[in-house]
Amino acid sequence: MAALDDRRMCDPWQRAGAALRGAEARKGERVSQSDSFIEEVTEEVRRDRLFALMRRYGWIAILAIVLLVGGAAWNEWRKANAERAAQETGDAMIAALQADDPAERARALSALEPESAGARAVATLLEAGEQVEAGEQEAAVAALEEMSERSELPLVYRQLALFKLLGLQADSLSAEERREGYESLIGPGSELRILAEEQLALIDVETGATDDAIERLQEIAQNEEATAGLRRRASQLIVALGGEPETPVRDNDAMAVTNGG
Repeated sequence: MAALDDRRMCDPWQRAGAALRGAEARKGERVSQSDSFIEEVTEEVRRDRLFALMRRYGWIAILAIVLLVGGAAWNEWRKANAERAAQETGDAMIAALQADDPAERARALSALEPESAGARAVATLLEAGEQVEAGEQEAAVAALEEMSERSELPLVYRQLALFKLLGLQADSLSAEERREGYESLIGPGSELRILAEEQLALIDVETGATDDAIERLQEIAQNEEATAGLRRRASQLIVALGGEPETPVRDNDAMAVTNGG
């Protein structure tokens, strides 16, 4: 009986504890459901904001893609067009040079209208060469003078025109005038520096400055940028002037120097 009474006295407390635990469990479930609801609402808000930004600024991304694709297509078209024009210009120059008469070749080259400045310069140089062969030296000099002064042309083309012009006027210009012209071609970055040095050495020989000529020629003979033919010519001229090349000459070059070839 005493044990039964004790259990009856404990049951209310047990029932109260169980009820409290049940309430806490239900509260936890409600909190968990509330957190899930808040997360869902937050995610929905973020999604709405993203869609709003896309609607507002999405055109920028689309425009960027269009510009990127369009720019790549334009670049490819431009390159293909430039290659086509260069091919057509080259074919026209070759066709112009097929004539038998140099005067006719010069006229055919003069009639060309290349699109690029470089191609026009090449056509002018070829035309001047044909004019010289046809005996029209004055016309060639005038064309080269005009070309050498065209500031819009790349430097290398203007220098080529001046180099050829100085050669054509070797009989009409004084040694000092030619020296001044060739000295303008030996600056930094000049593609014709070594060839101009060779011409300056020849002017030294012409004016009796043999030692200066040999010194220039020694530099050319030792210059790795010079072609084998140019180094060979320099060595031959050094020997002809009574000097001795400072740099050992290769076997083939040595035979050429010895044989004068």
